[in-house]
Amino acid sequence: MSLASPGWLVLLAPLAALVVVYVVTQARRSRYAVRFTNVDLLDKVMPRRPGWRRHVPATAFCAMAGLLIVGFARPTAETEVPRERATIMVALDVSASMRATDVRPSRFTAAQDAAQAFVGELPERFNVGLVTFSGTSAVALPPTTDREAMRRALDRLDTRQGTAIGEAVFSAAEAIRTLDAQAERRPPPAHVVLLSDGQNTTGRATAAAAEEAAAAGIPVSTIAYGTEDGTIELAGGQSVPVPVDGPALAELAAATGGAFHEAASGAELEAVYEDIGSSVGYRTEEREVWQWFVAGALVAALLAAATSLLWFSRLP
Repeated sequence: MSLASPGWLVLLAPLAALVVVYVVTQARRSRYAVRFTNVDLLDKVMPRRPGWRRHVPATAFCAMAGLLIVGFARPTAETEVPRERATIMVALDVSASMRATDVRPSRFTAAQDAAQAFVGELPERFNVGLVTFSGTSAVALPPTTDREAMRRALDRLDTRQGTAIGEAVFSAAEAIRTLDAQAERRPPPAHVVLLSDGQNTTGRATAAAAEEAAAAGIPVSTIAYGTEDGTIELAGGQSVPVPVDGPALAELAAATGGAFHEAASGAELEAVYEDIGSSVGYRTEEREVWQWFVAGALVAALLAAATSLLWFSRLP
């Protein structure tokens, strides 16, 4: 938390002096009471002493003053504000290695399900598109607010050979540029969420793709999906290891200002998508929160008045 007008805090000095005067005054009253040695007479004159209750109105009053002073200083806090618009491109690896069953029921099916959940949680005004990649990449669905179209596009995917991660980033960036060119006003922020289990095996290099995305101001968040023990069965019954390879995806995310995640199960993948959704769906703003301090001051003022009237039949 920060303060927009910290100069008002100088008023805390006289408030602190007032507290010191109050404490000193109460200490003197206590010493006077000790010097009054006729305790029996004191009990008859004042059979019920207020004790600690006499300090409550004064404490509430000081709290009220302190909260008002801080409120005048206009405190601000970082607040997450939903974005009105954004474009999200989901780039989904449909290479043959995604058939591995180290993530149940398979990497591919779990990825489809998690992507469906991710899209369903995004604000309705967000444009969402889909890029698929194996040996080549293709825009399976241009950015749109039609969530049903996105669900259908995800459901009809199938796996093929090869992994062209770099081409997928180029395709996603081009789809975003096409949408921006059609916009009549300033284009909304854009983000690419790329899920893959392996390294780039064909097409343009991921380093070139990262440079392209960074120049366009498009972060690419990557998810390395699967485990080191993943295998797939070839047509002849041969088992081929397909371990997940995260370093290349981590480099891609770092070079574009995105985030890198690892997911070894369907549940972890859904959690990653949820985290990415919150980061791209909201922006952080500094907003004034002085009203909460003023509200606290009003509560303290009411407490001071109520306790003074209830216990001492007078206002402080």
